[in-house]
Amino acid sequence: MPSMKIGNVELGQRPVFLAPMEDVTDIGFRLLCRRMGAAMVYSEFVAADALVRMVNKSLKKLEVCDEERPVAIQIYGKEPEPMADAARIVVEQAHPDVLDLNFGCPVKKIAGKGAGAGLLQNPEKLLEITRAVVGAVGSQVPVTVKTRLGWDHEHKIIVELAEQLQDCGISALTIHGRTRSQMYTDQADWSLIGEVKRNPRMQIPIIGNGDITSAEKALEAFERWGVDAIMVGRATFGRPWIFKEITDCLQNKDNSSEMTIDWKLDILKEQTLTSIARLGELSGIRHVRRHLAASPLFKGIPDFRQTRIKMLRAETVDELFEIMEYTRALLHQ
Repeated sequence: MPSMKIGNVELGQRPVFLAPMEDVTDIGFRLLCRRMGAAMVYSEFVAADALVRMVNKSLKKLEVCDEERPVAIQIYGKEPEPMADAARIVVEQAHPDVLDLNFGCPVKKIAGKGAGAGLLQNPEKLLEITRAVVGAVGSQVPVTVKTRLGWDHEHKIIVELAEQLQDCGISALTIHGRTRSQMYTDQADWSLIGEVKRNPRMQIPIIGNGDITSAEKALEAFERWGVDAIMVGRATFGRPWIFKEITDCLQNKDNSSEMTIDWKLDILKEQTLTSIARLGELSGIRHVRRHLAASPLFKGIPDFRQTRIKMLRAETVDELFEIMEYTRALLHQ
């Protein structure tokens, strides 16, 4: 089986990517997921308009380090010229391995203003933006796109749109198997992702995204739908080791002996300390609490709700680690 490539970026066989997620995929989390087996990681999305205005908070999202490579930077916007200008800034400052265009974010403050998934209502503008960005930086970095099936159930345009995007010169396409109107509800529909992949006109890699919550679902994505790579998003919350679970499964490795309760809890503590080192104690804890509260590691604890509330209210590392050690004892009972 040949290695999957985006442009000249070698990503191995059946690669698994960390999806771009706002306020989640900061540099610390990306490094952890790379260590756990993610073949490539994506930044939080960055607003093109803010980059063009050189807004410091957005420029900080362009910070990458060599240890996390290959890394993709994702930008979003609604007009071709600012998107092309932002792409130039990203390439100049971050030198990403891949530049990704966000045409899939469904949240109202983005899609409602005509960016992200909002552009699925205006495919001509979406393609115009893509052509502008490929024209601006495509000779320096592979340009890729992440999008959805369409705006709503009546307008699932992805099969035709995929061909049009390929004609614009993109190097790979990620498809989330939901429409914008579905947001994150219902089940992801992989049948249209499979249809895009089976289209004989499509030559670029197709990356599948949506409801990859286990190694079994990852295996199905490759074997049933034939995608070139998969992307994992919300299932990484409190479970960065999902990349190890998936990659070991794909390689027929048994990881049960090493992925113990203690090992997983120590990974979460490490993630907490990394967040604190980057943001300071209170901000770092606030940033990481949602991961801890969502972690499937604690699902087996009887009446975990009260402990979860305490976790979400913790404001010092000592307080948080005391709760985590309490859960360790419960998990070993």
